[in-house]
Amino acid sequence: MSLDLRQLEQIIAQHGPVIRVVVAETRGSTPRETGASMLVWANSQAGTIGGGALELAAAQAARAQLAQGAQARVSRHPLGPDLGQCCGGAVSLVSEHWDAAKLQTLGTSPFYSRRISGEAEPPLALRAALKSARNQGTGLPLHFSNGWLAEPIAQPQRQIWIHGAGHVGRALVAILAPLPDLAITWVDTGRARFPENVPQDVTMLPAADPARLIAHAPAMAEHFVMTYSHALDLSLCDQLLRHGFRRAGLIGSATKWARFQSRLNALGHAPHRIARITCPIGDPRLGKAPQHIAIGVAQQILAQGMPCPATDSAPGAASDR
Repeated sequence: MSLDLRQLEQIIAQHGPVIRVVVAETRGSTPRETGASMLVWANSQAGTIGGGALELAAAQAARAQLAQGAQARVSRHPLGPDLGQCCGGAVSLVSEHWDAAKLQTLGTSPFYSRRISGEAEPPLALRAALKSARNQGTGLPLHFSNGWLAEPIAQPQRQIWIHGAGHVGRALVAILAPLPDLAITWVDTGRARFPENVPQDVTMLPAADPARLIAHAPAMAEHFVMTYSHALDLSLCDQLLRHGFRRAGLIGSATKWARFQSRLNALGHAPHRIARITCPIGDPRLGKAPQHIAIGVAQQILAQGMPCPATDSAPGAASDR
C-alpha cells in the first residue's frame, strides 16, 4: 500500500482538510494489512482500515482531531480487549492532518518520510532502508519506528488502454479508475461516446480513427479492445501486432476470434504473434452482463494473469455495442 497523493488532492479540493488514518503496525490477526488507510473529513470518509468497530472508533477520533486542529497522533488498539473484535491481534494507527498547504510542501521523492511523534532523529534502520531504495531504484515498504513513518508515494506502474466507451468499457473504467497504480487511457471514436463524467485521472482520447493512436501507446501498455465495431476491433488488433504491447485482450466469442485469426494472418501476422492476443476476455463463470465481464477482466488485470481460454459461451460473446 502507498500514499496516494492523487486521491488526497481530489478529496481536499472537494471537502477541505482531512485526517488520513493509516495502519502503521500490526500484530497477530488483524482486519487489514500494514499500509491500509482511509481519509476522514467532517461528514464522510473514503477508503477503509477494516474491522467495523476499529474503523468506527478511528473515524470518530479523526473527526475530533480535525476539529481540534491536531497535526498527528499515534494510537494503539488491542482489538479484542479494547473493541471486542474476534481478530485477537493489535494495530497501531497513525492519524495525520492533511490540507492543501501540506501537499505543497512535498518534493518529488518517491518516498515520504516524517516524524509523527517524539523528538528522536530518524532511526538507523529507516535511513538505511531509504538509502537502499534510492540507490537500487526499488520500492520501500511502509516503515514505522521510533516515532517516524516512511511510506512509498503511489505512482502509476501500469499503462492500461481501454478501447471502447460502450457498456463494458464504462463498467471496466468504473472498477479500475480508483486504483492508484494504474494509468488509464480511454479511447473511442468521438466525445459523445464517453459518459458525461469521466473519472478525473482517466485520460480520455476521442479520435476519428482510434487505430492510429496505437503508435503513441507505450510499448509495455496493456490493451483491451471492446469497441462497437468488428471492423474497428480488427484494425486495432492489426495495429497492436505491428506496434507491440505487454498484453492485449479482445472482447468476443471463440467464433469471432477464429475469424479474426484468419484475417490477421491474411494481413501478414504470424500465428504465434496473433496468439499473443487473448479472446474472449473475462470469466465465463461470472455471466454475460457488462459488469460481469468487467469484473472478470479487472480480476485478470490485478492478478497479472492471462484471461480464460476461449469458448463460445464466454461472457464477451457479443461486441460492446
